[in-house]
Amino acid sequence: MSTSPGIDYAKLLGIESVVAAAVLAVCYGFLLFWFLDLFFWTRPFNTVFGLLLLFNAVRVTAFIIRTVVAKSNSAGHHLGLVVGDEILFDVGFAVLLYSTYVLSLRVLAIEGSGIFINANIIDVPLVVIRGLFEFAMIAAVALSIIGVIQSHSTNPHTVDLGRNLQKASTIIFLVFAVLQAYLTLRLLWALTSPRVGVVEGDRGPQGMEYYGYYIRCAISLLLLMREAFATATRNDTAKFNNENFWYPLIALPEILAVMLHAIPLVGAPPTAATTRYYSDGYRARVNGLESSDFTMRVVRVLN
Repeated sequence: MSTSPGIDYAKLLGIESVVAAAVLAVCYGFLLFWFLDLFFWTRPFNTVFGLLLLFNAVRVTAFIIRTVVAKSNSAGHHLGLVVGDEILFDVGFAVLLYSTYVLSLRVLAIEGSGIFINANIIDVPLVVIRGLFEFAMIAAVALSIIGVIQSHSTNPHTVDLGRNLQKASTIIFLVFAVLQAYLTLRLLWALTSPRVGVVEGDRGPQGMEYYGYYIRCAISLLLLMREAFATATRNDTAKFNNENFWYPLIALPEILAVMLHAIPLVGAPPTAATTRYYSDGYRARVNGLESSDFTMRVVRVLN
């Protein structure tokens, strides 16, 4: 994509604030190093930290580009930079949403196990939902990339198709943000409800570990709020790109969610004492017992 001296694409898309973009680039830079440290010092390697590390790297790049195109007139006329920035924001959100979902699977301790958990929590094996989630995320990212590129075409029909693809991508993100929020809230309910049995002698989550479940709910609700706004304004490009709305309702929820992920005992409790395995459930299945015949342990960490 070439530079057009007659069109300032940055101004056309409402990219004007240099300070806000630069501040967020610096903040994500600090978070990048924070998660880099967590990722390489956590053993075994933590998938969630790896995904969040990738997300922060994408966001640093995106906000640096946004700062440059807002500051430089020549950069603002470069369509490739503006399109690349849009793509990075959509790809980054997909990574953040997926990392939050993976964290929920880790907490439920059924990642890859295929075990049906108690019907009080959910009636579908989450490995099935995970497969659907991953496929949908890939599809949404692909639709978004194609949509962004085509929406900047000189052909009106191609532009309309591109915008429709972007809308479809946004709706997919919204559906799975709702699913993730529901899953997290149901998990919190399951862990605090007396109807869900616990291992004998287990007092359940205590202290910061206990509040970690509420923090995860806050993360999911922030992502849901972000995507709800994006979906509601997709038909109104001017409002969606308006930085008076974009920064508090798109950028702010994302960085708050990442900061909450960085709190100890949210992404992964640091001590072996808080690690519980689902071997009880596995042994019950091997012995031919139904899932209702045993109480499954909920794992805080599954590395």
